[in-house]
Amino acid sequence: MTSLRFATIQLATGPRLRYATQGDADGIPVVFLHGWPDSWFSFSRVLPLLPPRLRAFVPDQRGYGDSDRPASGYAIDDFATDVVAFLDAVGVERAAIVGHSFGSFVARRVAIASPARVSRLVLIGTGVSAGTPPVREAQASLRELADPVTVDFARAFQAGTAHAPLPASFFERIVEESMKLPSRLWRELLDALLAYADADDLARITPPTLLLWGEHDALFPRQDQDRLAASIRGAELRIYRGIGHCPNWESPERVAADVQAFLESA
Repeated sequence: MTSLRFATIQLATGPRLRYATQGDADGIPVVFLHGWPDSWFSFSRVLPLLPPRLRAFVPDQRGYGDSDRPASGYAIDDFATDVVAFLDAVGVERAAIVGHSFGSFVARRVAIASPARVSRLVLIGTGVSAGTPPVREAQASLRELADPVTVDFARAFQAGTAHAPLPASFFERIVEESMKLPSRLWRELLDALLAYADADDLARITPPTLLLWGEHDALFPRQDQDRLAASIRGAELRIYRGIGHCPNWESPERVAADVQAFLESA
């Protein structure tokens, strides 16, 4: 385990991103992209389990956490462009990308639009499309959302994404991080995710790809995982028994081990 450090960096695309980093300077670079409405903290149970030879970068994406919240620029393409700009800013030519939920769609877009910048791809809790009935229901529930978002609303949403028990202190911090978003961004960020469609482009993903999916995922079904595994050339699917939508929260030991083994494989 190496110590976690925090910094803020200005991107050429506009926003300043707050990010966490750890690992050896000459280690395998890997960027972790959190879900909605989360922050870097979404990977906080995984990071201490990774070896120093993985050089981890974990940004709060634009609009989230402690990063800038510009007035516009929340399409998935904007987030993918930020990832490339982030790699430029930290001096990394090519990195593995690990994305959870919302972040998995951003990671896919980076791999499709900028394949030379992606060495490997890990998609956690992803789907063919975000437009599943549970996500559409979440979108509808946001129309009359109070500003600021209430603790009860944030806690109820976040509790519905996990299946396995979580440490109380960890879960309360997850709720706290999600409440940093103003209600307009809860809506705008989810609307952007639902507007994104890359099913016809999945065959263009060329980096080796690992899919991690919890069998009790309430947002994205098993048939999506099979379709993704068939559409992304050479993709490997691993099923987490007894786990919900957030394996990185619920089973950090296994996620860390699977990510490490995959990134270090020949």
